[in-house]
Amino acid sequence: MEAIIFDVDGTLWDSTEIVAAAWNQVFAKETNLSVRVTAMELKKLFGKPLEEIMRILLPDVLEEERIRITKECFEYENKWVATKPCLLYEGMPEGIRRLSERFKLFIVSNCQSGYIEAFLEATGLSEFIEDFTCPGETNQLKAENIKIIIERNQLKSAVYVGDTLGDMEAAQISGIPFIYAKYGFGEVEKYDAVIEQFLDLMKMDFDIKRADYIL
Repeated sequence: MEAIIFDVDGTLWDSTEIVAAAWNQVFAKETNLSVRVTAMELKKLFGKPLEEIMRILLPDVLEEERIRITKECFEYENKWVATKPCLLYEGMPEGIRRLSERFKLFIVSNCQSGYIEAFLEATGLSEFIEDFTCPGETNQLKAENIKIIIERNQLKSAVYVGDTLGDMEAAQISGIPFIYAKYGFGEVEKYDAVIEQFLDLMKMDFDIKRADYIL
């Protein structure tokens, strides 16, 4: 096995408290809306395409105005997660360093442009991640972005580590095994391997064969 491709939220860290605070500041300053979001609500929404999340949160807002609010939310979010203490899953930073000695490491997340960079800045892990992409860069969703990373880096074998049904489906579509991060935000019943905590990756031999998923 040559490479590991990671999701971010619910897999490498939990930024929901910080993101909720950033978005709520935008809602309070930039709109007359009474809407506020909690970290628990975001845990249920993260993993979905960004446009879908904002449609759920702002169902009665006209599209042009929703786009403006969304842009403000993402700008605040990127600044906040880069500088404020998000929850890092136990052993994740050291685990990434150790895994990088054995594998090429990548990130694919359904996030806006700048978010992965903010994660890497906040954690100091930039040197261990060889490449990354997201819908904010490609206008493509997770499955296509996994394929982009595989093709751009000429990977022969890779696995995807994520925590939601959308992550599993993206791995299925892109044709690589899926490792379910059970400690994250979502509930997934079909996977090729499962980890109860991030440090479980240190114990795996990664001789993982892609199974036939039954949805």
